[in-house]
Amino acid sequence: MPGFELFGSAEKKEVHDVLESGVLMRYGFDAMRNNHWKAKELETELQTQMQVKHAQLVSSGTAAVSVALAVAGVGSGDEVILPTFTFVASFEAVLMLGATPVLVDIDDTLTLDITAVKNAITPKTKAIMPVHMCGGMARLKELKQICDTHNLKLIEDACQAIGGTYEGKPLGSYGDVGCFSFDFVKTITSGEGGAIITNNDEYATWADHYSDHGHDHVGSDRGAESHPFLGYNFRISELHAAVGLAQVRRLDDFIAIQKKHYTILRDALSAIPEITFRTTPEEGVENYSFLNFFLADLETSNKAMLALKEAGIDGCFHYYNNNWHYVRKWNHLKEAKSLFPIAPQIQDALSTLENKNFEKSDYYIARNISCLIKLSWTEDEVKLRASKMVEAIKSVL
Repeated sequence: MPGFELFGSAEKKEVHDVLESGVLMRYGFDAMRNNHWKAKELETELQTQMQVKHAQLVSSGTAAVSVALAVAGVGSGDEVILPTFTFVASFEAVLMLGATPVLVDIDDTLTLDITAVKNAITPKTKAIMPVHMCGGMARLKELKQICDTHNLKLIEDACQAIGGTYEGKPLGSYGDVGCFSFDFVKTITSGEGGAIITNNDEYATWADHYSDHGHDHVGSDRGAESHPFLGYNFRISELHAAVGLAQVRRLDDFIAIQKKHYTILRDALSAIPEITFRTTPEEGVENYSFLNFFLADLETSNKAMLALKEAGIDGCFHYYNNNWHYVRKWNHLKEAKSLFPIAPQIQDALSTLENKNFEKSDYYIARNISCLIKLSWTEDEVKLRASKMVEAIKSVL
């Protein structure tokens, strides 16, 4: 997913502006910064491109999810439904706020299974958080209906899917709050960084305050600002925002390149009858950052992964035994290993994960191979890669 592959003069220009002024902090120092406000400019660009009223930059995608949950009112005693296939940051953010992550099965979209979500709702459920993994998306229309029925918040983790759409709306803008990551291996990068987007005026104000120690940002004297409520430091720096500003202006170009490369690979693999592809809801358009497909079973997928590696094909992932992205290896979560005490009710809930049956998730993740799409490939390199992938996979069928 790396926008860093195409760093160029645009990124250098924005960074130079910041270094020339010497002001690396996004707030204050008005007279010194030569009227450069990179974080504010990036927020405005995001509002325009994501078709929302508000964007708030933060220090990471993890921070974005944490702030989104906080402004949605998630806290002690609450439960948040999220998928078994995600990044560890999803449940880390829930736990940080004193809430309980409730993991449920995925379906062939590689995100939340609608029936599993319905079965997981309890009086303690506060929010549903679909995670749009590998450039795809959840069945957002059905999830929105569930949220409306049960008065729940819909929080989109679109950290891996910026540039995708659902019902013509940018991913992240469909729910109550959306989250993005701009770390070094995302479609657009600021090195480290993230953002939340929303059309809720109150949520936007709270995100602005909460991400900066509760500062209300009223007036021009930072030391005299009020603190309407407790907050934390999730600020992004002007240097990071400068890189992100240049990158977000190139997002459409990046998506077009990814689509071109994705299409070449998918067309080639479509000739193998044993392959089926990850489902994209009919209302959606993915961002083409990964090509995801399924083989017959775990054994075949393991053999195919080995064959791809032997053929020199990098950037393909089999998440069944992955420590970061799939529930099977999250022993630190199941055992509630923490540097500080975790509330007994949360420990009890996490302990049930060890023996919980995620058979449906296993069915899809065991068979899935996920191949990243690089921006820097030439067309000839993509075509050669496609032919090698086809040959490698056919060799194990």
